[in-house]
Amino acid sequence: MILVLRALKLGDLLTAVPALRAIRRAFPHDEIVLAAPAWLAPLALHTRAVDRVVDTAPLTPLDRSLRGAKVAVNLHGRGPESTGLLFELTPKRLIAFDIAGGSAWRDGEHERVRWCRLLDEAGIPADPDDFRLETPDVIPPVPMAGATVVHPGASTMARRWPASRWAVVAEEEAARGHRVVVTGDESELDLAWRVAGLAGLGKRRVLAGRTELLDLLAVVGAAGRVVCGDTGVAHVASALGTPSVVLFGPTSPACWGPPPHGPHLALWAGRTGDPESDQPNAGLLSIEVDDVLAALSQLETVTHGAQAGCP
Repeated sequence: MILVLRALKLGDLLTAVPALRAIRRAFPHDEIVLAAPAWLAPLALHTRAVDRVVDTAPLTPLDRSLRGAKVAVNLHGRGPESTGLLFELTPKRLIAFDIAGGSAWRDGEHERVRWCRLLDEAGIPADPDDFRLETPDVIPPVPMAGATVVHPGASTMARRWPASRWAVVAEEEAARGHRVVVTGDESELDLAWRVAGLAGLGKRRVLAGRTELLDLLAVVGAAGRVVCGDTGVAHVASALGTPSVVLFGPTSPACWGPPPHGPHLALWAGRTGDPESDQPNAGLLSIEVDDVLAALSQLETVTHGAQAGCP
């Protein structure tokens, strides 16, 4: 058994896909077990890099049945807490940052690159560009061909652009002749309804709370474009190759942004801040509606983007 710890969120799992695939290639005959929240299991299995998911909350003791793994890999963080959780299970080999004989953590490294470097330096070749996924064979709840997905939510307020601005974007996209849908999880249902209501969209256009994880991938995969903040849906768009405009606030897109190729545009004011703040980031708020609409217009002709180095 090969045990991998990545007990985080949607975007975190997607940025770890290249590393997970490298582990699969290195150990083709071993069971790959991912310790992660159970709700991510359908996506983890969809990557074909994982055989089984063991439900795990962030930084909580791991299931004792996972003791004695052939190799344990910490893709969760730099430790020492996460590394300690794996060490307690007495794996035969432990791959993690900042342990004796291991790789050193580097601040400001892109998330996909970071975990691939950890594996590379442990003798497991990994390609950070190996992140693409197939769209699941699931029928979206509404027709999506050419549609614009507006995803106004984010895990923290620091990453949330105002609902009133999202509504203007949605209204303008509809005026351009695009079907517009508003996505989100159940906790973001009120936000999605507010955006849709202000934009004059019908209730069928609100998909928030109506899509399981693979349904969401099917929606994004079939869409014409996605516009969202720095959140998991941005990584879904990258993984599926759906054109996207992503609004960044407290965190540089060079650290968590779209890949340096493909039809993706990252908007950022160049100012970092606290990603866990309970107030929208000032840099995020400096991105105006016209900036987003211009990026969506530009997206129609974008074939390749460029990404500067992570500060």
